[in-house]
Amino acid sequence: MRLIVRIVKGDPLKVVIGTAILDISVALDGDGATTYLICTAALLPLYRRLGIKLQYMATVLLLSIGVMNMLPWGGPTARAASAMKVDVGELFMLLLPIMICGLAWVVLVAVIFGLRERRRLGVIKIDLSEETGQLTSVTNYRYLFNSALTIALLVMLILGMLPMATLFMIAFAVAMLVNFPNLKHQKELLAKHAENVLAIVSLIFAAGIFTGILSGTGMVDAMSNSLVNSLPASAGPWLGILTALISMPFTFFMTNDAFYFGVLPILAQTATSYGISPMQMAVASLIGQPVHLLSPLVASTYLLVGILNLDYGLNQRASLKWAVGTVLCMLSGAIVLGTLPLHN
Repeated sequence: MRLIVRIVKGDPLKVVIGTAILDISVALDGDGATTYLICTAALLPLYRRLGIKLQYMATVLLLSIGVMNMLPWGGPTARAASAMKVDVGELFMLLLPIMICGLAWVVLVAVIFGLRERRRLGVIKIDLSEETGQLTSVTNYRYLFNSALTIALLVMLILGMLPMATLFMIAFAVAMLVNFPNLKHQKELLAKHAENVLAIVSLIFAAGIFTGILSGTGMVDAMSNSLVNSLPASAGPWLGILTALISMPFTFFMTNDAFYFGVLPILAQTATSYGISPMQMAVASLIGQPVHLLSPLVASTYLLVGILNLDYGLNQRASLKWAVGTVLCMLSGAIVLGTLPLHN
C-alpha cells in the first residue's frame, strides 16, 4: 500500500486511472474472479483511506474485464469460433484493434470518474505513520503467513492447478486454523458473514435454475427463431451490426453457451445469404460482452460486489450505461476499420 501511495500521492484521478491500467494488465489471464481478487486486494485499502467511491472501482473493473474477456482463452471467443467454425487465431486478430478501442473507452471512463472524485475530495495528503504503527503491532508470523498464503492462492488460481472453489475452500480452512485457532472465534466470524454468503449462493442457484428452464424447455430456440422471423428483409444486409447490438440483451438474459451455440448459428445462417461471413458474425457476437458481465448469470460479478459490499442491483444501474458505451465504442471501431461494413 505504501508503494502505491507514493506513486499516486493521494490523487483520486491517478488512483482510478491506475485501477484501469492494473485491471487490464491482470486480466490478461482472462479470468474475472482472479482479476477481481488481485485488484481489490491491492487497491481497496487505498480507496477506503482516500474516501473514493467503491462503485467507481467496481464499474472500472467490470468494463475492463468485459473487454479483456474477449481474449482467446477467456471463453466467449472460443465459443464464437467453435459455433461459426472459424479459426480462433484469425478471429482474435480481427478483434484486437476493436478491443483497443474498447480499452481506450475504459481509460476515458476512469478519467471521468477520477476527475469527479478529485473535485469532490481534492488531492489528499496521507500520513502513513499510523498504519506503520498498526503494522508493527500485528504478530509478525501471522502477517508473513497470510501474505504467503495469499500469494500462493493467487498463483494457483492463475495457473489453474485446481478448480477455483476447491482452492478457496482449502485456503479458507488453513487461514481459519492459523488466524483463529479458538473454535469460539471461528463460529463468531462465520456468523458475521453468513448472511452475505447465503444471499450470494441463493442468487447463483436461482440463476442456474433460470438458465436450465430457458435451455431445457426450448425457449432459447424459440426466441432465436422469433427474432429472425421478426426481422424485415431490408434488415438483412445489416445483420452484422444488428447482431452486435442484439448480443447485449441476449447475453445479459442468457448464458454465453446458450447465445453462441443456440442463437448465433441461426442468425449466421440467415446472414450468409446477404454476403455476411461467419467470421464477421463471430466478431459481431462478441462485441456485447461488456454488458454480459452485468448479467445475474455471471458468478464472478457476485464475488466483486460481495468484496466491495455493494448492492447488486444498484451496481447494475450504475454501470450499465458505461458498459453500453463500451459496446458502442467497439462497434464504431469495427465499422470504421471495415470489420463490420455498413452494407454488403
